[in-house]
Amino acid sequence: MSAVRLFSYLLPLTSYLFILSSCGSDRQTFLLEGTFKGFNQGDLYIYGVNGTHKLDTISVVKGAFRYEIPLEEPVTFALVFPNFSELPVFGEPRAEVEIEGDASHLKETKISGTELNEAMTSFRLQSSQMTPPEAAQAAEAFIKENPASPISLYLFNKYFTQTPKPDYKKAIALITELRKAQPDEPSLKGLAEKMKGVENLKDGATLPNFTAKDINGKTVKSSDLNAPVNVIYTWAKWNYESVNMQRQLAYFQKQYKDKIKFLGICVDVDVKGCRQTAEKDSVKWSTINDRKLWESPLVQQLGLSYIPDNIVTDSKGKIITHTLKAFDLQDKLRDLLKDKDKSP
Repeated sequence: MSAVRLFSYLLPLTSYLFILSSCGSDRQTFLLEGTFKGFNQGDLYIYGVNGTHKLDTISVVKGAFRYEIPLEEPVTFALVFPNFSELPVFGEPRAEVEIEGDASHLKETKISGTELNEAMTSFRLQSSQMTPPEAAQAAEAFIKENPASPISLYLFNKYFTQTPKPDYKKAIALITELRKAQPDEPSLKGLAEKMKGVENLKDGATLPNFTAKDINGKTVKSSDLNAPVNVIYTWAKWNYESVNMQRQLAYFQKQYKDKIKFLGICVDVDVKGCRQTAEKDSVKWSTINDRKLWESPLVQQLGLSYIPDNIVTDSKGKIITHTLKAFDLQDKLRDLLKDKDKSP
């Protein structure tokens, strides 16, 4: 066979194979790629906010990254940066999303490629110039105008549940609208239950009774928290503030021993990593991790709403205080434990 005839024979075959290769882009995957100025090399982290996709690592090399995973249905991801700030990314099957940003101005990061990501970027850029109350009002307006959008679910969580002092009445009203627009969305039922817990989380109230299993299979009960001072708190290994707070609590236990008890709730899908972090930081008390993140029945029952969150009780389960910042929590514990040292 001559070279010309061979070429003419291979050309259609090559074209056919090229077409098949091109069709490969239709497979159920989600591609996320981008560049960051001022971030030459390091790691980003990504996880599905509903717990369906565990924490994964994205390597940044020379300011660029590429991340592709199988995806059969839409997922809202959280992209976590080295300073532990987060950006939402809306993943869809067969979608390609591009991120362009500056490490020194993460709030101005642009995410494009799909309508959802571009709409979220537009809201985020506008709200970054607002005060927190103004941003919450803008989020409320967006939710009312777009109750069927996945963006509305994200904004609801960010501005109306995962905040130090959620507005219960407003949150319930918004949940009602969201459930009408998204009747098949399972997380909304959980949000309604969670807000009941938030409403009950008040100073002077009694801690709800609960039973759970810790990461080592030990049964933990609310009645176990019977020391003069008790702390329930949330943490995640990717959240520096919460991990640092946990280390400080370990110091309190060494100093005050049986006068204080702790219970950690790790809001992380990586149980192995949770256990390793706890062991590394000399955490001697129970840690609960059911891998359900904010859908955890215990988290919802207790009304815990962000990381790090906390509840301080007395020996009878009365809530002394809650939702304190790390430094405020330390000061409060010192004051409470100082009083216990004075008691006969």
